[in-house]
Amino acid sequence: MISDNILIQIRDVYVQFQQYTALQNISLDVRRGEIITLIGPNGAGKSTLVRVVLGLLKPQSGRVFQQSGLCLSYMPQHLNIDPVLPLTVERFLTLSGVKKKTAIQHILGEVGATHVFKRPLQNISGGEMRRVLLARALLREPDLLVLDEPIQGVDITGQYELYELIAKIRKQRGCGILMVSHDLHLVMAATDLVVCLNQKVSCSGHPEAVTKHPAYLELFGARAAQDLAIYTHHHQIIKNKE
Repeated sequence: MISDNILIQIRDVYVQFQQYTALQNISLDVRRGEIITLIGPNGAGKSTLVRVVLGLLKPQSGRVFQQSGLCLSYMPQHLNIDPVLPLTVERFLTLSGVKKKTAIQHILGEVGATHVFKRPLQNISGGEMRRVLLARALLREPDLLVLDEPIQGVDITGQYELYELIAKIRKQRGCGILMVSHDLHLVMAATDLVVCLNQKVSCSGHPEAVTKHPAYLELFGARAAQDLAIYTHHHQIIKNKE
Protein backbone atom coordinates (compact mmCIF):
# COMPACT_ATOMS: atom_id res chain seq x y z
CA MET A 1 0.00 0.00 0.00
CA ILE A 2 1.41 3.36 -1.05
CA SER A 3 1.26 6.64 0.88
CA ASP A 4 -1.91 8.74 0.50
CA ASN A 5 0.28 11.54 -0.84
CA ILE A 6 1.49 9.44 -3.78
CA LEU A 7 -0.98 9.28 -6.67
CA ILE A 8 1.08 7.12 -9.05
CA GLN A 9 4.13 5.04 -8.21
CA ILE A 10 6.22 3.57 -11.04
CA ARG A 11 8.98 1.08 -10.36
CA ASP A 12 11.53 -0.35 -12.82
CA VAL A 13 9.22 -0.03 -15.83
CA TYR A 14 10.48 -1.44 -19.11
CA VAL A 15 8.70 -0.94 -22.45
CA GLN A 16 9.85 -2.33 -25.79
CA PHE A 17 8.28 -2.04 -29.25
CA GLN A 18 9.59 -4.89 -31.42
CA GLN A 19 13.37 -4.36 -31.29
CA TYR A 20 13.19 -0.78 -29.99
CA THR A 21 13.51 -0.05 -26.26
CA ALA A 22 11.26 2.91 -25.44
CA LEU A 23 11.64 2.92 -21.64
CA GLN A 24 14.22 1.24 -19.45
CA ASN A 25 14.22 0.93 -15.65
CA ILE A 26 11.93 3.93 -15.09
CA SER A 27 10.97 4.71 -11.49
CA LEU A 28 8.89 7.74 -10.56
CA ASP A 29 6.55 8.95 -7.82
CA VAL A 30 3.80 11.40 -8.79
CA ARG A 31 2.57 13.16 -5.66
CA ARG A 32 -0.51 15.18 -4.82
CA GLY A 33 0.07 18.93 -5.04
CA GLU A 34 3.32 18.59 -7.01
CA ILE A 35 4.12 19.73 -10.55
CA ILE A 36 6.42 17.31 -12.38
CA THR A 37 7.71 18.01 -15.87
CA LEU A 38 9.09 15.41 -18.26
CA ILE A 39 11.65 16.81 -20.68
CA GLY A 40 13.85 15.13 -23.24
CA PRO A 41 14.68 15.02 -26.95
CA ASN A 42 12.35 13.60 -29.58
CA GLY A 43 12.04 9.85 -29.18
CA ALA A 44 13.07 9.97 -25.52
CA GLY A 45 9.97 8.05 -24.39
CA LYS A 46 7.94 10.90 -22.89
CA SER A 47 4.70 10.01 -24.65
CA THR A 48 5.24 6.33 -23.89
CA LEU A 49 5.63 7.07 -20.19
CA VAL A 50 2.46 9.18 -20.23
CA ARG A 51 0.57 6.24 -21.77
CA VAL A 52 1.87 4.04 -18.96
CA VAL A 53 0.72 6.58 -16.35
CA LEU A 54 -2.73 6.82 -17.97
CA GLY A 55 -3.06 3.04 -17.99
CA LEU A 56 -3.20 2.90 -21.80
CA LEU A 57 -0.01 0.86 -22.12
CA LYS A 58 1.09 -2.11 -20.05
CA PRO A 59 4.88 -2.37 -19.64
CA GLN A 60 6.70 -5.63 -20.36
CA SER A 61 8.15 -5.52 -16.87
CA GLY A 62 8.04 -3.35 -13.78
CA ARG A 63 5.18 -2.22 -11.57
CA VAL A 64 2.69 0.64 -11.71
CA PHE A 65 0.73 1.41 -8.54
CA GLN A 66 -2.26 3.74 -8.62
CA GLN A 67 -3.96 5.31 -5.61
CA SER A 68 -7.35 3.71 -5.01
CA GLY A 69 -10.16 5.71 -6.60
CA LEU A 70 -7.73 7.97 -8.44
CA CYS A 71 -9.29 10.25 -11.08
CA LEU A 72 -6.93 11.12 -13.93
CA SER A 73 -7.57 13.69 -16.62
CA TYR A 74 -5.59 14.25 -19.81
CA MET A 75 -5.06 17.37 -21.92
CA PRO A 76 -3.84 16.38 -25.41
CA GLN A 77 -1.17 18.14 -27.41
CA HIS A 78 -3.31 18.34 -30.55
CA LEU A 79 -7.01 18.40 -31.34
CA ASN A 80 -8.06 18.03 -34.97
CA ILE A 81 -11.50 19.53 -35.63
CA ASP A 82 -13.21 19.33 -39.02
CA PRO A 83 -13.42 22.97 -40.20
CA VAL A 84 -16.99 22.49 -41.42
CA LEU A 85 -18.23 20.81 -38.23
CA PRO A 86 -20.67 23.16 -36.41
CA LEU A 87 -19.23 22.79 -32.92
CA THR A 88 -19.25 25.57 -30.32
CA VAL A 89 -17.04 25.63 -27.24
CA GLU A 90 -20.14 25.02 -25.13
CA ARG A 91 -21.13 21.95 -27.14
CA PHE A 92 -17.56 20.62 -27.17
CA LEU A 93 -17.35 20.79 -23.37
CA THR A 94 -20.71 19.04 -22.91
CA LEU A 95 -19.20 16.07 -24.79
CA SER A 96 -17.13 15.48 -21.64
CA GLY A 97 -20.34 14.30 -19.95
CA VAL A 98 -20.98 17.49 -17.98
CA LYS A 99 -24.24 18.99 -19.25
CA LYS A 100 -24.88 21.82 -16.80
CA LYS A 101 -24.23 25.19 -18.41
CA THR A 102 -23.39 26.80 -15.06
CA ALA A 103 -20.68 24.19 -14.35
CA ILE A 104 -19.14 24.70 -17.79
CA GLN A 105 -19.19 28.49 -17.43
CA HIS A 106 -17.59 28.20 -13.99
CA ILE A 107 -14.71 26.09 -15.34
CA LEU A 108 -14.21 28.45 -18.29
CA GLY A 109 -14.05 31.29 -15.79
CA GLU A 110 -11.41 29.42 -13.81
CA VAL A 111 -9.17 29.16 -16.89
CA GLY A 112 -9.92 32.69 -18.12
CA ALA A 113 -11.94 31.72 -21.20
CA THR A 114 -15.56 32.65 -20.39
CA HIS A 115 -15.67 34.91 -23.45
CA VAL A 116 -15.42 31.97 -25.90
CA PHE A 117 -18.40 30.06 -24.44
CA LYS A 118 -20.65 30.49 -27.49
CA ARG A 119 -17.97 30.78 -30.16
CA PRO A 120 -17.27 28.11 -32.79
CA LEU A 121 -14.31 25.99 -31.75
CA GLN A 122 -12.64 26.65 -35.11
CA ASN A 123 -12.69 30.42 -34.54
CA ILE A 124 -10.72 30.65 -31.31
CA SER A 125 -6.99 31.36 -31.04
CA GLY A 126 -4.27 28.89 -30.11
CA GLY A 127 -4.06 30.24 -26.58
CA GLU A 128 -7.84 30.11 -26.17
CA MET A 129 -7.86 26.51 -27.44
CA ARG A 130 -5.31 25.50 -24.81
CA ARG A 131 -7.52 27.04 -22.12
CA VAL A 132 -10.61 25.25 -23.46
CA LEU A 133 -8.76 21.92 -23.47
CA LEU A 134 -7.58 22.61 -19.94
CA ALA A 135 -11.17 23.40 -18.91
CA ARG A 136 -12.33 20.11 -20.42
CA ALA A 137 -9.71 18.23 -18.39
CA LEU A 138 -10.74 20.03 -15.19
CA LEU A 139 -14.42 19.17 -15.62
CA ARG A 140 -13.60 15.69 -14.30
CA GLU A 141 -12.33 17.17 -11.02
CA PRO A 142 -9.08 15.17 -11.36
CA ASP A 143 -6.67 14.13 -8.64
CA LEU A 144 -3.96 14.00 -11.31
CA LEU A 145 -3.85 16.28 -14.33
CA VAL A 146 -1.68 15.10 -17.24
CA LEU A 147 -0.75 17.87 -19.69
CA ASP A 148 0.91 17.06 -23.01
CA GLU A 149 2.77 20.12 -24.33
CA PRO A 150 0.28 22.57 -22.70
CA ILE A 151 1.73 25.65 -24.44
CA GLN A 152 1.78 24.20 -27.97
CA GLY A 153 1.08 26.93 -30.54
CA VAL A 154 1.00 29.80 -28.02
CA ASP A 155 3.08 32.99 -28.15
CA ILE A 156 5.61 33.82 -25.41
CA THR A 157 3.21 36.02 -23.42
CA GLY A 158 0.54 33.35 -23.60
CA GLN A 159 3.04 30.71 -22.48
CA TYR A 160 3.89 32.68 -19.35
CA GLU A 161 0.19 33.20 -18.58
CA LEU A 162 -0.62 29.51 -19.07
CA TYR A 163 2.13 28.38 -16.71
CA GLU A 164 0.93 30.89 -14.14
CA LEU A 165 -2.57 29.45 -14.58
CA ILE A 166 -1.32 25.88 -14.14
CA ALA A 167 0.45 26.86 -10.91
CA LYS A 168 -2.75 28.56 -9.70
CA ILE A 169 -4.80 25.43 -10.44
CA ARG A 170 -2.35 23.30 -8.46
CA LYS A 171 -2.56 25.68 -5.51
CA GLN A 172 -6.35 25.97 -5.51
CA ARG A 173 -7.20 22.33 -6.25
CA GLY A 174 -4.25 20.55 -4.63
CA CYS A 175 -4.07 18.11 -7.51
CA GLY A 176 -0.92 16.55 -8.89
CA ILE A 177 0.21 17.75 -12.31
CA LEU A 178 2.39 15.83 -14.76
CA MET A 179 3.51 17.83 -17.77
CA VAL A 180 5.36 16.89 -20.95
CA SER A 181 7.37 19.61 -22.66
CA HIS A 182 10.14 20.31 -25.13
CA ASP A 183 10.42 23.81 -23.67
CA LEU A 184 13.54 24.31 -21.57
CA HIS A 185 12.91 27.84 -20.32
CA LEU A 186 9.45 28.73 -19.04
CA VAL A 187 8.57 25.21 -17.97
CA MET A 188 11.77 24.71 -15.98
CA ALA A 189 11.07 27.83 -13.98
CA ALA A 190 7.46 26.78 -13.33
CA THR A 191 7.80 23.25 -11.98
CA ASP A 192 8.75 21.53 -8.72
CA LEU A 193 10.49 18.48 -10.15
CA VAL A 194 12.10 17.99 -13.56
CA VAL A 195 12.64 14.50 -14.95
CA CYS A 196 15.08 14.42 -17.84
CA LEU A 197 14.19 11.38 -19.92
CA ASN A 198 16.12 9.60 -22.66
CA GLN A 199 14.70 6.06 -22.61
CA LYS A 200 15.84 6.01 -18.99
CA VAL A 201 15.89 8.73 -16.33
CA SER A 202 19.09 10.62 -17.12
CA CYS A 203 18.63 12.94 -14.15
CA SER A 204 15.89 14.41 -11.99
CA GLY A 205 15.44 17.01 -9.30
CA HIS A 206 14.81 20.71 -8.79
CA PRO A 207 15.12 22.66 -12.08
CA GLU A 208 18.21 24.57 -10.99
CA ALA A 209 20.00 21.37 -9.97
CA VAL A 210 19.02 19.54 -13.16
CA THR A 211 20.44 22.24 -15.44
CA LYS A 212 23.87 21.72 -13.84
CA HIS A 213 23.76 17.93 -14.14
CA PRO A 214 26.22 16.40 -16.66
CA ALA A 215 23.45 14.29 -18.26
CA TYR A 216 21.33 17.39 -18.90
CA LEU A 217 24.27 19.25 -20.37
CA GLU A 218 25.09 16.30 -22.60
CA LEU A 219 21.53 16.19 -23.97
CA PHE A 220 20.83 19.90 -24.34
CA GLY A 221 24.20 21.63 -24.18
CA ALA A 222 25.68 24.29 -21.92
CA ARG A 223 23.96 27.05 -23.91
CA ALA A 224 20.53 25.76 -22.78
CA ALA A 225 21.55 26.10 -19.13
CA GLN A 226 22.89 29.62 -19.73
CA ASP A 227 19.67 30.65 -21.49
CA LEU A 228 17.62 29.24 -18.62
CA ALA A 229 19.66 31.16 -16.05
CA ILE A 230 19.02 34.39 -17.96
CA TYR A 231 15.31 33.61 -18.25
CA THR A 232 14.94 32.63 -14.59
CA HIS A 233 16.52 35.94 -13.49
CA HIS A 234 14.19 37.85 -15.82
CA HIS A 235 11.21 35.85 -14.59
CA GLN A 236 11.99 36.78 -10.98
CA ILE A 237 12.18 40.48 -11.87
CA ILE A 238 8.74 40.29 -13.47
CA LYS A 239 7.24 38.60 -10.42
CA ASN A 240 8.75 41.17 -8.06
CA LYS A 241 7.05 43.97 -9.96
CA GLU A 242 3.62 42.41 -9.59
